[in-house]
Amino acid sequence: MTQPGLDSAAAATRWRAPQAAKEAAWRGGRNRCPRCGEAVLFARYLKPVARCPQCQQDWTLHQADDFPAYLAILISGHIMAPAIIAVASREMLPLWGLMVLTIGMALGLTLALLQPAKGVVIALQFWWGLHGFEHPARPEMP
Repeated sequence: MTQPGLDSAAAATRWRAPQAAKEAAWRGGRNRCPRCGEAVLFARYLKPVARCPQCQQDWTLHQADDFPAYLAILISGHIMAPAIIAVASREMLPLWGLMVLTIGMALGLTLALLQPAKGVVIALQFWWGLHGFEHPARPEMP
């Protein structure tokens, strides 16, 4: 979609569409519109904008549901497990200290990874044309 009053050639020069799913996912994970990479994807912490102000992509079609939370917890657990094992096996902290550290790390990492995980899920849904998204134009193969 282009902005009203702009032809498609003028709109295409304003932003560059992603060339691969990896690029779209990278954009979404950095809180950027997966389609144009220019505008922010989230209006609030986990609330995507209704429409991108740059490329006019409608983001109300996404259905990320609980998958971003599963991803954030999975990644947090894989980061935390070696650290917890290393600290606990050397008895560097008392039990209460280890519990405080573990809970703090779990909350901090999960909350830090939740928005990027949701951005990646939305970007991949867009790239694969799921849940009402139109397939984005793919680059020509040589």
